[in-house]
This record gives sequence, C-alpha cells and structure tokens, in this order.
Amino acid sequence: MSRDSKYLPFLMWALPLLFFAFQFTLRLWPSLTMQEIMQRFSIDATSYGLLASVYYYGYASMQIPIAVALDKYGPRIVLSCCAALCGAGMLIFSYTESWYIAVLSRFLVGIGSAGGFLITANVVSQCFESKNYGRMIGVSFSIGLLGAVYGGKPLNLLLNSYGSELVAKCLSLIAIIISLISILFFKIKVKHDSEVKVFKIQNIVEILKSPTLILLAIVNLLMVGVLEGFADVWGVNYLATAFKIEKSLAAEVISFIFIGMLFGGPLLAFLSGKIGEFFTVALAGIIMSISSLYIIFYSQSFNFLLLSAIFFCIGITCCYQVLIITIGSKIANPAVLSITTAFLNCVNMLGGAFFHSIIGLSMDVFSNGLVTDGLYTVDAYQKALLIIPMCSIFGSIITIMVKNLQR
Repeated sequence: MSRDSKYLPFLMWALPLLFFAFQFTLRLWPSLTMQEIMQRFSIDATSYGLLASVYYYGYASMQIPIAVALDKYGPRIVLSCCAALCGAGMLIFSYTESWYIAVLSRFLVGIGSAGGFLITANVVSQCFESKNYGRMIGVSFSIGLLGAVYGGKPLNLLLNSYGSELVAKCLSLIAIIISLISILFFKIKVKHDSEVKVFKIQNIVEILKSPTLILLAIVNLLMVGVLEGFADVWGVNYLATAFKIEKSLAAEVISFIFIGMLFGGPLLAFLSGKIGEFFTVALAGIIMSISSLYIIFYSQSFNFLLLSAIFFCIGITCCYQVLIITIGSKIANPAVLSITTAFLNCVNMLGGAFFHSIIGLSMDVFSNGLVTDGLYTVDAYQKALLIIPMCSIFGSIITIMVKNLQR
C-alpha cells in the first residue's frame, strides 16, 4: 500500500468532519445575536423562538431523506449540497430585511446542517474497516463537538469586533468553500460488499407500531431541553442578564456542556454496564433536572468555577442520547436499524423546536410588558426556563415505565 493510499481515508474523513464541527457554529449563531435580531426585525421572544426553532424543523425533517440520499448518491454529492444550503442560508440571512425570508434562511441552514453527522458516519463506514467503526464514530463526535466549544466565546469576540453581518458572510463563504472542495476533490472508493438499501414506507410504519420505540423517542425529546433549549439559544442571554456579565463570558461558561459531552459517552457507557441502560438514562434526567434548577435559581454572585463545573456535569448527562439509540438498536428489527436511528435522532432534534417555541412564548407571557430593546427580566427568564427541568423529570419517569414494559 502506498503512502498516499494509506492516508487517503483520513483525508476523505477530514472534510465531512470539518463540516460536522462547522454546523455547530451555525447552530449556536442565534444565541449570540438575540438582541440584535429582535431589534432588526422588531420581534418579541415568541417570534424569536420561532426563528430558532425552524432550524430544528429543517434538521429533523431531513434525517431520513439524507440517509436515503447517501445510499443512492454517495457522500460527495450530499456533502456538497448540504454545505451549499448552509452557505446560502447564512448569506440570505445577512442581507434580508424581511422577517419571513429570515425564517426561511434559518430553515435552509437547518436542512443543510442535518447532513453533518450522517455524512461523517457514512464516510467512516466506507473508508475504514468495520472493526474500527465504533472507535472512529466516537472520535468524530468528540472532534465535532469542538465546533460547539469554539462556536461560543471566540465567535462572540468576532461578532463584537467585526459585526454580525460581516461574520455571517464569512461563515457563508466557509460553507461554500466546503461545498466546492467536496464536489471537486472529494473521492471515495465505495466498498464492493456494501449494499444499497432501498427505503420502504413500511419501515417507518413498523417503527411507529412499536410503543417502546415511540416512548423512547418521547424521552429523547423531553430530556434534550438543557442542551438544545438552554445551551443552544437561551442560556447565553439568561446568564448575561442574570449576572450582568459579557455574552462572551456567558458563552464560555456554557461551552463546558460540550466539553462534558466529550467525556459523557464513555462514562455513561461504563455506568450503564453497572446499573443498566434504562436506569442510567433515568439518573441522567434527574441530574439534569436538579442541575438546571440550581442554575436557574442560583442567586449568588457569578462564580465561574462553580457554574462551569455544573455545566460540565450536565454535558456528561446529555450523552444519554447515545444510550437511547443503543436501547433502540436492541429493540428494533435489524432490517430497519438505520431508519430507527434516524427516527430517534429526528424526534430528538424536534425537541429543539419544541423548547425554543414554548420558552419564547412563556417569556412574553411572564414579562408583563417589561421588555426594553429585546432585554427581558430575570424573572421572565426563570419562569420560562422551568419547562426544562420539568420535562427532564418527566423523561426519567417515562424511562422507568419503558423498563417495566420490557419485563
């Protein structure tokens, strides 16, 4: 084997992995520009929640279609299209003064971002031996999360220095460059033993007939609030308001959620080996609920180390999603395994849309009209964010119910 062929798989893996990390930055974008967006389009928290949620609608709706497209067209075409959609969405958003076009642009970014992990997983399966698949997926997920870590404070510093319009255009340019590199230089030699899977509507019907899988999907949605509801959008602005700190510092603290997720997979896998997967998921929900309650009602002066440690622990528990998919893979028919995974991930991402919408609506209800230039009171934030710990506890209860159904 030549030196070039030896390193080619890693080079081919690097491009979708870069895109996977990059889409986390696009996902966190609204949280760092909340006040500016609300003033620019003259909207309230309810409308802002809608803008944040359409990203997740786009992301969730494309999970199964992208999985099918990868089997039919391969990662080269799909990666190029997904990156181009992200670039187009960010570019449109940076120029438009129309609220409806802004919503459409975020939807396009969500559609494009949906391919990040799926394309990376597909390339791993094509370029590396099956015995290394699990290890490479784990490494891919960890590296991808760095996009979320650096999509916080560093991105906010760029926004403060150069303005949101210029930064948005630069992010759009990066996405378009990834798209062009993919279509021009991305090459994968498909394994001869790989079989093209034919999607059938009966596969979805089979999944929907399983009460256990439906309940697992609901748990996946309910317990994602602290990640997709708090960390992705509302957390930065809440901490900045509650503690009167810079958004860059708030983003840095919240980034410890994603750092915790780097360690969460192995730690929860170890714990599940001791007490079982169901009880580990339930315990994760309880810890998330208690931790988020503490953060919401923490009334002392800002303590960087304490809050960072709490967010780090929350990040560990956020990896419950891996256990949900593991449980689902054991329950599902092997013939519909990939569709089952896509279904569980789809409902999980719909959780982002659910939490953003209900939190935004609740903030307007609890604000009592006390809103100045898009700045809401701490009390309005606290009451609206209570939905996160409530849903986490409910998710833990359902998990135990599913465990009992399996007996």
